[in-house]
Amino acid sequence: MAELVYKDPYLMIGSDDLSKYVRQVTISYAAEIKDTTAGPTTARTKIAGLTDWSVSIELNQDYDAGAVDDVLFDLVGAEEFDVKINPKGAVTGADNPQFSGKGLLADYQPLAGSIGEVITAPITIEGSGVLARARS
Repeated sequence: MAELVYKDPYLMIGSDDLSKYVRQVTISYAAEIKDTTAGPTTARTKIAGLTDWSVSIELNQDYDAGAVDDVLFDLVGAEEFDVKINPKGAVTGADNPQFSGKGLLADYQPLAGSIGEVITAPITIEGSGVLARARS
């Protein structure tokens, strides 16, 4: 197994490449677990239900035209958009999977920071549908 240092993130939101602003990304992918226990029994039984996913991202803020704030501000509460994330640059491959799906911008903090620190823009994207993983 190869260890990785996260240094070449790829992030597309809609048709906008925000890769150069990425500081941190966390993809959460989960399935509901449903209880099917019926008696008589001495142990619970369960089945997998629907899957769900979300992405938490921290970006360096940029207020220029076509940059972070310009891309994200109007997406809050708007219709779903395409999301694509690769850990090691834009070229998808066996060692660089692309995670993609339709998302909704659930949370955008257009100003987060302290005096003397870099202004960041934390966001949360909620998945709408399947999270796909491509390896080629």
